[in-house]
Amino acid sequence: MIKARASMEHLFRVFTAPEGRESKLAQIERHLSSNLADFLSQHVVSKATSLEDIEQHFAEFTVPEEPQFVSDHAESLLKNLVANSVNTYSPQFIGHMTSALPYFHLPLAKLLVGLNQNLVKIETSKAFTPLERQVLGMMHQMVYQQDADFYQAHLHSANYSLGAFCSGGTIANISALWVARNQCLAPQGNFKGIAKAGLHSALQHYGYKDLVILTSRRGHYSLSKAADILGLGRDNLITLDCPEHTLDPALALAEGQRLQAQGIKVLAIVGIAGTTETGHIDPLDELADVASQLGCHFHVDAAWGGAMLFSNTHRGLLKGIERADSVTLDAHKQMYVPMGAGMVLFKDANASNAVRHHAEYILRAGSKDLGASTLEGSRNGMAMMLYASLHIFGRQGYQLLIDNSLEKAHHFADMINQHDDFELTTEPTLCLLTYRLFPAAVLVYVEQHPQQAAKVNQLLNDLTVAVQKRQREAGKSFVSRTRLEIQRHAGQKLTVFRVVLANPLTTSEHLQDILQEQLTIAKQTHAWQALLNYCELQQSQ
Repeated sequence: MIKARASMEHLFRVFTAPEGRESKLAQIERHLSSNLADFLSQHVVSKATSLEDIEQHFAEFTVPEEPQFVSDHAESLLKNLVANSVNTYSPQFIGHMTSALPYFHLPLAKLLVGLNQNLVKIETSKAFTPLERQVLGMMHQMVYQQDADFYQAHLHSANYSLGAFCSGGTIANISALWVARNQCLAPQGNFKGIAKAGLHSALQHYGYKDLVILTSRRGHYSLSKAADILGLGRDNLITLDCPEHTLDPALALAEGQRLQAQGIKVLAIVGIAGTTETGHIDPLDELADVASQLGCHFHVDAAWGGAMLFSNTHRGLLKGIERADSVTLDAHKQMYVPMGAGMVLFKDANASNAVRHHAEYILRAGSKDLGASTLEGSRNGMAMMLYASLHIFGRQGYQLLIDNSLEKAHHFADMINQHDDFELTTEPTLCLLTYRLFPAAVLVYVEQHPQQAAKVNQLLNDLTVAVQKRQREAGKSFVSRTRLEIQRHAGQKLTVFRVVLANPLTTSEHLQDILQEQLTIAKQTHAWQALLNYCELQQSQ
């Protein structure tokens, strides 16, 4: 392959204009703009290549010595990267919280990259800074529904911040608990506060033996990261049992009172609005009461379920979210914005000042620099993507998308319930549900021999794993899997299929095909035969 000659002329053209002939990247851009679904179906290989084989394409560990023509490099990307990527646009990709994107994000992404604004500092994001503040205000109003005077006073004030954009729910959760920690252990008298004195000195000053966070077992793993980063320690993230998949307020209150009686301060209670595994929503209103009784911060992780606020039909599912001190939202989930667009919102516009930082060359006191109160420094203007979506869809458009996804989830649940060889393991609260294969003959056997249920469940777990792996490797469709403790199965942990039905392009026919594919694959596995053989053998004895 002919490589480009290393010269300033060549490099200048890379910065300013494409090559004389239409570059491969220009062809890709044109194809993407005309039909994204068609481009992905042509270039993303349907049958998955093993990870080990893909790694061989990216095994070189030295920087190339000579430059390369853009078109040549684009060919390499198509062959080695695009062809082996995951087609998240596919209506049969229903395994994770990633969906098809509206087409208008493609040209907007090019604009975003071309402008290359840095939101850390207003000198590098003169228009993007007020745009981001406006978007945060819009989302804040969706959650907290304050009056016009509140937003006129705080939206563009250098002294306040309604929240922060960040790369995703992990940084949003860390940011929320960072603010909570600094507010809890704030400066007092001669004590300079935890931000300057550190955790050990802060605990000594306030007379606390320790600092903990309470949440459910269904809490996102980012909460454990937050406890680690903030110096609390992962053991001080207290995760409570949730046999019905949501956090019991009475249990949270009792645990909080028990800890505080020992001199341990409860920093925060974290309610989950859309658990990652099952989509369940904690009783937010009751948890707000518990947080009030314990005198602690109440944070709601609504990275997945927060989009319900757009729907007048389903907004009631999040009753109590408006009482949260802070809320995490992810626009790259059910708001159909590209990765990564997370947000943390604060009810009190003064809250983020607890983590405000300044520097002489940047983030000067009194400036409107967003980086002064955000964990991340340099970052791009992803708020523009949500800004566009909010205007192009409007609240009514988002409501249609949200309502459609929930209707689809309930429809799929009905399909599973009506099928002789499948079992629904969790009903959909949002557009997320779990299920598993449970052949009719095996169900009859278990009903007749309930003492064998534990062993049968182990064999069913093996079957789920085998089917999920083969379906993924076939590349036609994709569901994920997880392990859940199910009460009606005597609290035994089950391995189940997990699906997320957020893609508006997914139809009833796609869902029917996925079930049929799973059943067909199952009957070809050793696990299926082992299951049936076990039941037949036990029946004969």
